[in-house]
Amino acid sequence: MPDPEAVGDAATGGLVARAVEPGAGEGDDGHTHETRCLNCGAELAGEYCHHCGQRAHVHRSLGGFFHDLVHGVLHFEGKIWRTLPLLIGRPGSLTRRYIDGQRVRFVSPIALFLFSVFLMFAILTVAGPAIGPSTSEIRPEIKVDISAEQAKLARLEAARVNAVASGASTAAVDAQIRETRAEMEMLEAIRDGRVSDAVIRRAAPGGSDNIQWFEDAYLRARQNPQLLVYKLKTNSYKFSWALIPLSVPFLWLLFPFNRRFRLYDHTVFITYSLSFMSMLIVAAVLLAAAGLGTIAALALVVPPIHMYLQLRGAYGLTRIGAAWRTALLVSFAFVAVLAFALLLVAVGVS
Repeated sequence: MPDPEAVGDAATGGLVARAVEPGAGEGDDGHTHETRCLNCGAELAGEYCHHCGQRAHVHRSLGGFFHDLVHGVLHFEGKIWRTLPLLIGRPGSLTRRYIDGQRVRFVSPIALFLFSVFLMFAILTVAGPAIGPSTSEIRPEIKVDISAEQAKLARLEAARVNAVASGASTAAVDAQIRETRAEMEMLEAIRDGRVSDAVIRRAAPGGSDNIQWFEDAYLRARQNPQLLVYKLKTNSYKFSWALIPLSVPFLWLLFPFNRRFRLYDHTVFITYSLSFMSMLIVAAVLLAAAGLGTIAALALVVPPIHMYLQLRGAYGLTRIGAAWRTALLVSFAFVAVLAFALLLVAVGVS
């Protein structure tokens, strides 16, 4: 969040510059022509202010506005066209060059990550497959479940009759009958739209002995699966940044106690890698939407190859060193995604 005082200082600097340089007028082309910085009032000598770094000449045109928008979101100005080819073809070189200090030439990892995640979720919303069951799909499944429970209850009651006739204990079968009836009650309540948490809790596996957040997840999923899916989709966008800290420790395990590579190096690696994977999903979804599902399926083999290239280039590894680390990194990626999914479930039921 910007510092209010800094914003105020910037605005004051602009007003001072206007007062000091009243002749800094605006031309017909929408550009200003001043000799002092509009931000801090320093005398200009070149394309940028030597005091605060702002551009010497600003523009007040519609085209300039959209230019600033693009620049503010992703710092384009040629950076993106130098970054994307390397991210796709030579990710290790991009990672190492950024770590080594070549910042001006490339889009920063976090800016690219935020943009790619936004683009991915936007494309998934518009062209992605429907996620989660619809109401029309849920009800037939519930009817089948109810029929199965009714058949199970009939078998249990017949077993109880036989137990009574033979003089055997009916405690075990009575417990099963109670559980089956509670399950039927819950399913019928869902079918009829008269669900209560108390009804579902009685049928939840383990009852009140469950871990609380797991029980809550179970209750809400059974009561309103559509709402839970919606919340998971929403939270996956809001908490996508959590994939970075979840993944960095796993990458560190590939280079334990190596003083050459620090957590910063691993964070840049992970952020660029996640950016690429997000863009890969975008490409796959667009190809599938265009009817090229077979080509889109090839995206499944791309991540390990990209990880191998990035590991080898970023850390200067041999082929063998990069290969075994890639195998482990693919496994670690599944663990990180699973941890992320559990985080979403925990947040989704809160």
